[in-house]
Amino acid sequence: MKIGAHLSASGGYMAMAQTALAIGANVFQFFTRNPRGGAAKPSDPEDTAKFNAFAAEQGIGPILAHAPYTLNAAGAEARVREFAEATMADDLERLEYTPGAMYNFHPGSHVGQGAEKGMELIASMLERILAKPYRTTVLLETMSGKGSEVGRDFGEVAEIIRRVEPNVATPIGVCLDTCHVWDGGYDIVGDLDGVIAEFDRTVGLKYLKAIHLNDSMNALASHKDRHEKIGKGHLGLAAIGRIVNHPALRDLPFYLETPNDLQGYKEEIELLKGLVKC
Repeated sequence: MKIGAHLSASGGYMAMAQTALAIGANVFQFFTRNPRGGAAKPSDPEDTAKFNAFAAEQGIGPILAHAPYTLNAAGAEARVREFAEATMADDLERLEYTPGAMYNFHPGSHVGQGAEKGMELIASMLERILAKPYRTTVLLETMSGKGSEVGRDFGEVAEIIRRVEPNVATPIGVCLDTCHVWDGGYDIVGDLDGVIAEFDRTVGLKYLKAIHLNDSMNALASHKDRHEKIGKGHLGLAAIGRIVNHPALRDLPFYLETPNDLQGYKEEIELLKGLVKC
């Protein structure tokens, strides 16, 4: 099972890798920079080189870099979109030092412009950045549909991919967040097979590269996006067990974003490993 959690990047790649092993993880996620800000720490080639060797030796990966929340490719103001483009391009340049990584981002919010305009702006930015053949796979995250979020359903995610993929040299895919799709109205508790089949029809399972494994504090179709600890929310342990064992999902990397400290993540990882059926 490829399972891990969101870790602090403050100590660098090697520190994250060692923390991952300490909590029983073999993958991990991290923010590329302050999630509420714009500055990124300088790259450390020595740290990344040590990490690459250590990760290969220990079987760690793929790692998932998460873009800051402030990145909004669908923003109404030019300065917001320019920041998003510069940030993503810079992040991908840095990730060239860790080949095989994935990069996850929230598609954005159209802030009253309408979903069609939002998708147009997101696709346009991706086409410009990803014309360069980066070694990192870029993932659109499925969203819960709060406010004016783009990516609130599989159709919007599929439309962005449809527009972008023929025009880029960098691979693109999807990270499915279990809390988000539940809050967005997809009943992964009562009809997991049906939801996966709808994803396959609409987007295509070949694009599904990662899972954010989170329980939800809210009821189905609440459109609120509040993560809960595994088994403590509206999804529940039985449904999460079906998710980690589903034949279309079980071989994907799972990344926890539950409200936990490291000990909590360690306990959840142990719990989830215990649910996996051979």
